Amino acid sequence: MNLKIRLAIVLFLEFAVWGAYLTCMGNYLGVAGLGEKISWFYAIQGVVSLFMPTLMGIVADKFVQPQRLLGLCHLVAGLAMIGLWWIGLSSGFGNEIADKGLFIAVYTISVAFYMPTVALANTTSFTILKSQGLDTVKDFPPIRTMGTIGFIATMWFVNCAVWADGSLTFTLGENLHKFQYTYMQFFVSGVLSLVLFLYSLTLPACRLEKHEGKQSLMEMLGLNAFRLFRERRMAQFFLFSMLLGMMLQVTNGFAGPFLTSFKASADPVVASSFAANNATMLTSISQISEALCILAITFFLKRYGIKVVMLMSIFAWVFRFGFFGLGSPTMPGVVLFVLSCIVYGVAFDFFNVSGAMFVDQECQPSVKASAQGLFMLMTNGLGATIGTLTAGEIVNHYCQWEGQFLLGDWQTCWFIFAGFALVVGILFALIFNPKKA
Repeated sequence: MNLKIRLAIVLFLEFAVWGAYLTCMGNYLGVAGLGEKISWFYAIQGVVSLFMPTLMGIVADKFVQPQRLLGLCHLVAGLAMIGLWWIGLSSGFGNEIADKGLFIAVYTISVAFYMPTVALANTTSFTILKSQGLDTVKDFPPIRTMGTIGFIATMWFVNCAVWADGSLTFTLGENLHKFQYTYMQFFVSGVLSLVLFLYSLTLPACRLEKHEGKQSLMEMLGLNAFRLFRERRMAQFFLFSMLLGMMLQVTNGFAGPFLTSFKASADPVVASSFAANNATMLTSISQISEALCILAITFFLKRYGIKVVMLMSIFAWVFRFGFFGLGSPTMPGVVLFVLSCIVYGVAFDFFNVSGAMFVDQECQPSVKASAQGLFMLMTNGLGATIGTLTAGEIVNHYCQWEGQFLLGDWQTCWFIFAGFALVVGILFALIFNPKKA
């Protein structure tokens, strides 16, 4: 099989695992009696990203080939996801989780081993492509596009799939048995992780970098990636990566409950609207936009450089949040929801994918995996943790759970998030000045 196709399958499965629950988990948590803790569930992803991607990056640089470590992490993460499904199933459909502490602990284990795999998948792809003499800037974006397609595929699946009376059916209509509202979303994620574990065993070997001569303790532990902070340009890059990371999980955590809240409207047209009953499918437009935007990254990076590309990302976040604040689930307001999802492709990809490529180009081979882990630490670690918890406090201040719906002043919440993104964009334009290629 063609090497690029094999790597595309890796990226497809990598993000399909995440897409099964990332944008719809909040709806299930509300049913399970954990609605007020939504921000903490997304923050846990950030907390484990403070150390797990960096730790696994060190292991991949020094001891275990990246493609092997990628598979082992998915094995643990997948088994834990199956455990979440079992806990939900044991508690019963539509009921609160009986042992919330156990549920949170198993979830933490799963994301602790999943979060490093994003960087490991990048490292594996970059290493294998370079071993075959291919250009990562040219060849990686199309491969990464398959990751977004995988994310979309499982979003659509859990949005429409219904398990009831021992049979699987699909619907776009209102049905509380949809996977997007139940523990079945975790089952889908777990199975896909186990499939990727098995598939990783077939990938070409990624040789570990040999180190000549005596190494310092920092080099032996792989912590020399932190020396990148000594360079002003890289320090600025990682600092703004953290600030952009604060925006990453906000809509993942709250777009679903926000859109689903319209089902509680007294207006039957609003309550029965497509947007209110298919939040996961509507937000999947974001990932469709991602797939298209990834293909444009090479053009914009080569023509305008990393600063302009990241500026486009930051200001796209302003529109992402602003359109949510101004929109509604019926015409013409639903057009703004769609526009919010379209600009998400620029907001997410122009930062995450170009950032990973920038790190790969700027770092020495001996610390590439560690540096990718450091990038994940700053974005999905510090940034996402601080941003998600702050967003959770804002949402819980303006909105409250009433039964299965999170109701309140959502517009103010979205405008606060948009204002933050605008400030970060202005500061980035004034401060960050990378070297000219």
